[in-house]
Amino acid sequence: MNQNTIQKTEHHPDEFLECEKGWVFALLMLVAGFFGGFTYTVRGGIFCNAQTANLVLLALDLGNANWGHALYLVIPITAYLMGAVISEAAALPLKKLHFIRWDTLFIIIEIIAVIFMGLLPESAPYQITQVTINFICSMQYNTFRQAQNIPMATTFCTNHIRQTGIHLVKTIRSHGRHDYAVRTASHIGMLAIFVVGGILATVISRHLLGKAIFVTLIPLTILLVDLLYADLKKEKDRLDEIPSGH
Repeated sequence: MNQNTIQKTEHHPDEFLECEKGWVFALLMLVAGFFGGFTYTVRGGIFCNAQTANLVLLALDLGNANWGHALYLVIPITAYLMGAVISEAAALPLKKLHFIRWDTLFIIIEIIAVIFMGLLPESAPYQITQVTINFICSMQYNTFRQAQNIPMATTFCTNHIRQTGIHLVKTIRSHGRHDYAVRTASHIGMLAIFVVGGILATVISRHLLGKAIFVTLIPLTILLVDLLYADLKKEKDRLDEIPSGH
């Protein structure tokens, strides 16, 4: 990171686009934590926010000649791949329309996906919800990349744990240098918010089962209203700007 970037982080927070604000990433992390708790509690006992586990299972199935299940695993892996492809391909054409950002449109897509999953009957195969979340989480991860110049993942925790350790050491070595301390706190905060989302999902899903996912519409609606206002009013003249990390 160069000196200008550090100065921007410390002295010019208003220069960041709305879709780069830390609280936006925090709400997305809350939703992701809820997705994880939801699928594990009432949709098959698995996590769908990332694909490492599916690739391990694919290797195990291939090694054990379990061809049928190996073939199924190609579906969620492909869904995750397509989420990244679509989110990457759609951003530029949408930008040329000078109407709303891809980031905002994605929140609309995520809300539609949540409504779809919430309306599924309890008898529906769990795989429908699992693959839908694979797809949505891939797009979310690829769309929201940096919160005020701090690289962030909004669908899983591994890198936040790693970055917490890295910047904790840097904070100590630099005797509390401000930008390192801010990064340490940011990653710890994201981890805590993810856990809160998982707790909420676990408790609420016990009572509402599949309808529990409707709870995520609350933070997603807040995000949609805020991002729409930014695109149509507050940042209308900044639609050509590219969010950090893209």
